[in-house]
This record gives sequence, structure tokens and C-alpha cells, in this order.
Amino acid sequence: MSANVCSDNVAPSSLRIVHCFRSPVGGIFRHVRDLADAQAAAGHMVGIVCDSTTGGALEEALFEDMKGVLALGVHRTPMQRHIGPGDAASAWRTFKIIKELKPDVLHGHGAKGGAYARLFGSLLRVSRSRVARLYSPHGGSLHYDERTATGKLFFALEWTMAYFTDYLLFVSDYERQAYRRKVGEPRVPNTLVYNGLRAAEFEPVVSKADAADLLYIGMMRDLKGPDIFIDAVAQAEIRLGRTINAVMVGDGEDLPRYRSQVLRLGLDDRIQFLEPMPARAAFALAQLVVVPSRAEAMPYIVLETLAAEKPMIATAVGGIPEIFGIGSPALTQPDAGVVGEKMSEALADLDAYRETMPQQADLTAKFGADVMAAQIEKAYFAALAG
Repeated sequence: MSANVCSDNVAPSSLRIVHCFRSPVGGIFRHVRDLADAQAAAGHMVGIVCDSTTGGALEEALFEDMKGVLALGVHRTPMQRHIGPGDAASAWRTFKIIKELKPDVLHGHGAKGGAYARLFGSLLRVSRSRVARLYSPHGGSLHYDERTATGKLFFALEWTMAYFTDYLLFVSDYERQAYRRKVGEPRVPNTLVYNGLRAAEFEPVVSKADAADLLYIGMMRDLKGPDIFIDAVAQAEIRLGRTINAVMVGDGEDLPRYRSQVLRLGLDDRIQFLEPMPARAAFALAQLVVVPSRAEAMPYIVLETLAAEKPMIATAVGGIPEIFGIGSPALTQPDAGVVGEKMSEALADLDAYRETMPQQADLTAKFGADVMAAQIEKAYFAALAG
């Protein structure tokens, strides 16, 4: 094994770290990019293995930017979202890639990445003395209802996969409690490490002169609530007694359905759809950001919005209340009527609403990328020493 576990007084050896996940979009991809940058800067050799069938021009540009940082490279191969007939071939291709990279640390993100990392890390142990197998759920299978047949299946699999896990990393206390409730008390070392932002992201973003009232930015799927956002805009217009302009930034398989919803409600001249773009570029397009998710773990978009000093409305799901604090007036429920009411209240006096946002000093102390990377590196060495 190339890595050595060192005492607290000695600089740790360089590790060969491979991050495995399925879809290179959204919060997981953002999380991995930040980790990879910090780990490479710390002297580790880092690589990425992920799906080749998802992502677009924005993701391709992000991968291109990372090439000079990732000593172990970017390796993309088709990965199915759900278990199916093609999964065996996909798994075999992924295993061969990971085996060639000879990782000291195999860090799986999300349900599919977590399964691959733990299974393949266990297979690698047949021929190697040690590979640390870490898993970050990022919500993933934990979003399923434990009362359903699908949920019971996934949680039984998670319980079994614990035998092939060295360390669990949770991005929110909500996620950790959901694991305990749905899967069971973790049988391996685990810790809570919040997502973190870079220092430059704590600079304010000023809205353009012709900025819209509202912004939705994220994946176009029901879990993230684009349909709630659209219905809420229609209801907020009635409450305010004026038209509202909104921008929706993102992509996904359900996008055509949301376009149809906008047309059906007669909002097509006031809600504009745009392709994915960097979050800070999108923030300049509107005055108020809305995150209407039905489920989350610890969404980066909430952290990014607040760090950019943009006022926002967010649903009190997952780890979001851990960012705002319980009882924050910015929190609401994933219901179009309730979100629409909150939209109308905020837009009626945006300056006053802005004052209800968390303080920047509190955000930087709790959600810094340097803090996140240091805590995860500590988990890596603990897993290797285990």
C-alpha cells in the first residue's frame, strides 16, 4: 500500500484517492470538485470515475478545468441510474477502471457510487493489503419511504453494504438521523461533515438592472420542486395583485412537462427557461432565489445563495434548517400555496426580508471548504488505520 498513516505531529503521506459517483451534475458533482481541488492542493493524487451519459456543456467545461488538477484523471463510463439488465456490464467496466487506478481511498458518493466503491474496494482487498472504503449518501436512497416495498429493499441493501464499509460521512444531521431511522444504527465509524464553500464564494452578487423577481436553479425533476415553484408564482401574482417575472435555470428529463405547465397557466411570457449555468451567474438574473425542494440532504445551492448575500426562500426539508436555524422566517413547506404566500410577503418588502437571512460570519465559520476537506482527510486516515 502506498499510503502511510502518520501521527498528528507528522505530515500525512500522499494518498491515491478515487471518487466514484454516477451523475456529474448537481450537489454531488460540486462536492467532489471542491474535495478534489483541496485534496490535490494537499499533495494527494486524485481521480474521478462517473457516468458518461449525463451532464451537458457546462459539466464538460467543468471537467476540462479539472484536468490539470486530477493526477489520476477523469474516467467516464455508462452507469445506469437504477438496477437493471445492463448493470452487470456497467459494474464490470467501472471495476476495471478503478482497479487500474490502484486507490488507497475509494470514496463513493450517492447510492450507485456508494455501492460501487464499497463492493469494488472489497474486491481489491483480495489482491491488496488495504483500500479504505468510504460512503457519503448525499441523500440518495435515504429519500425513499421506508414503508414502501422499494424503500425496504434499498434499506436492506444499505444494511448489508455496511459490512463492506470502513467509514460513513454524512453531510447533515438530518441525513445521519434518516440513516439511523431507516437503515439502523451505523455499525462503522461515522461523522458529520457539512458541505463547504470556497472563500471567493462569500463575495456578494449584485442583481442586474433588468433582473427578474424570482429565480429557480437546479435539476428539473419533481424531487427539487420546479412544479411547486411554477404554481407558487401563479398564486403569488394573485396575492400581490401584479405580474411576477421569473427565471428557471437547469435541465432534466422532466423539463418538457414544466414548460407545458407554464403554458397551461398562461405564464409563458413571464417565466423564462435557461440552460444550466454557474450559480453565481444565475444569481445576478433575479432579486430573490427560491428552493422549493421536496427532499434534500445538504444542498449546495442554499449555501451558495446565502454566501452570495442573495435573499431566498427555502423549504424546511433535509438539512436546510441546519443552515438557517430552526424557526427562520425564510423556511416554508413544499406546498405551492405556502410557497406562493412566502413569495408575495418577501417581494412586498425585499429589503426587510433580506435582513432575516443568516449572518455571513456564521456561515463562513460553519461551511468553509477548508474545514470540510480537513475533516474528510481525517476520516480517510482513520479508515486506513482502522
